[in-house]
Amino acid sequence: MEDGLRPGLRICEGDCAVLKRDDVFKAVPVLRRRKIIFEKQWFYLDNAIGHIYGTTFEVTSGGNLQPKQEVEETTTETKEAGTDNRNIVDDGKSQKLTHDDIKALKDKGIKGQEIVQQLIENSTTFRDKTEFAQDKYIKKKKKKYEAVITIVKPSTRILSTMYYAREPGKINHLRYDTLAQMLTLGNIRAGNKMIVMETCAGLVLGAVMERMGGYGSIIQMYPGGGPVRAATSCFGFPKLFFNNLHEFPLSKVDSLLSGTFSTETLPSEPEDNALGEEESNGLTDEKQTSLQEAEEESTTEAAMEISQTEEQETMDVNAEDVEFKENKEKEDKENVREKQRKQWERRKKLIETAALLREKNADGLIVASKFHPTPLLLSLLEFVAPSRPFVVYCQYKEPLLECYTKLRERGGVINLKLSETWLRNYQVLPDRSHPKLTMSGGGGYLLSGITVVLDKGKSDSSNSEALKMEEPSSKRCKVQDLHC
Repeated sequence: MEDGLRPGLRICEGDCAVLKRDDVFKAVPVLRRRKIIFEKQWFYLDNAIGHIYGTTFEVTSGGNLQPKQEVEETTTETKEAGTDNRNIVDDGKSQKLTHDDIKALKDKGIKGQEIVQQLIENSTTFRDKTEFAQDKYIKKKKKKYEAVITIVKPSTRILSTMYYAREPGKINHLRYDTLAQMLTLGNIRAGNKMIVMETCAGLVLGAVMERMGGYGSIIQMYPGGGPVRAATSCFGFPKLFFNNLHEFPLSKVDSLLSGTFSTETLPSEPEDNALGEEESNGLTDEKQTSLQEAEEESTTEAAMEISQTEEQETMDVNAEDVEFKENKEKEDKENVREKQRKQWERRKKLIETAALLREKNADGLIVASKFHPTPLLLSLLEFVAPSRPFVVYCQYKEPLLECYTKLRERGGVINLKLSETWLRNYQVLPDRSHPKLTMSGGGGYLLSGITVVLDKGKSDSSNSEALKMEEPSSKRCKVQDLHC
């Protein structure tokens, strides 16, 4: 059964995997002989290659990983436990093993499970604790002394949880339940043509790409010199997913809407330019070599009395200088050609993306950035087709309230909603299930809606009628008399 598993279900070299220990995650590339440091443990991932994602490993001596063998706990023996913990005093004298003893056990290569067992046996207060307190003690010691990690396949849920716990500022404090709401409200599905504007290190973009599964097209709007896709690379998508991923700078959106968008003149072909440069450089090389030969002949004729050893030394030095100059010129040519080729490809992709945006038939819009959402949304909505959803995320409520008011005044949208998701984690254990004491204070706010055709004539008349209805009757009569 396992031999028939797809390659994507097994850990392969070059993959991007996520290390998990309890509720702590870390994304790392799977490479041989690369030292990984995670939760005060260092190890290599060489032995993990070929195993199935989700396998739990133990860190052995030398930083090697070995699959952990599940040990069945015998429940026939009744545990000795106290009724309450009121008589237990935490004076630091209940444990007979010292730090030196525990360090000696580690040096001998004894596994963490055996160390935990010896700690339990040498504790004078363990039997007096309640059953719940004993379980809590064992769990705490296992976390400290058992070097166990699990390697899981990256997903939107795992990476969003990791970023929110480790570096929430990089994703604008976007919680994973809020991200799930964004994907649902935005109707993200395969075959869509989506516009994504985000400054969350590429996490929202990766979530959209994962949901679409490589089908459809995505246009990423980015500020600055280029898009940031640190989190997107952690997903480990195949190259096929990036074929339909386009990018467009925010600085050129206004020119595209006004019809003044233009790119610099493209070179005819980078290969032709490269060939032309080679020919021209070849002519100059011939001239340089002829000049060098003439100089060498003149120097040899003028210095006939110099010894043969001195002539050989000077010839060797000149030959080395010529070789060094030729190699440097070749490197410079290659660098220029590579730079021109990249510029040509970038301009070509920019023109293709501009053509896609000019169609103004996008199936949805996702905005999650650190910038004020109002100008972004009002400009990007022009590229979205009617009857399509849009979602805007912001860490704070006030910018979205302003955006909500502007959209109501502008029109062209229906079903506007400003919402906040509330999340509480629960501990589910026998006889002690309850909400966790620590919970997230907030996961941000969402503004969602659906686009409709904006008829300017009707909107102007409706606005004037609404103003008339709001005016008092006496004032309305006076206004009508003035018009007459």
